[in-house]
Amino acid sequence: MSTDTKSADIQLIQRILPHRYPFLLVDKVVEISGFQSAVGIKNVTMNEPHFQGHFPGTPIMPGVTIVEAMAQTAGVMLGVGMDVIDSDLLIYFMNIDKCKFRRKVVPGDVLEMHVETVRGKKGGKIFKFSGRATVDGEVAAEAEFSAYVDWDMEKTT
Repeated sequence: MSTDTKSADIQLIQRILPHRYPFLLVDKVVEISGFQSAVGIKNVTMNEPHFQGHFPGTPIMPGVTIVEAMAQTAGVMLGVGMDVIDSDLLIYFMNIDKCKFRRKVVPGDVLEMHVETVRGKKGGKIFKFSGRATVDGEVAAEAEFSAYVDWDMEKTT
């Protein structure tokens, strides 16, 4: 796979991320600029398991899953941008900072996750990202988060 890839469909996402239903929270990534920035899409639907209990009668996507969707978008960006598709890439949260929730996300919404790499380099293990999730151009959540990337660059090159 070439690093000129500018987007990722669900098949490519599943070749990069280990997440599967019900915890795969990004449906496609429509813009990827190397490992510097990306825009992911999550189609929010009523049949997702968290809506059974959060909150019955008033379904709202949990804030932590919005942040996780941003992190998964960053993971896809790294996988494509660093050309490590099909490499058993694992990424672990290290911290979440400056997290704010601005609007409810409900079934029927299309959540856009805009992520940027703040710090990190090709082959590095520690990355910091800035993320902003929007619905119809309105900010739903924003956060900075750091991650540990567990990869063996010798296996992926």
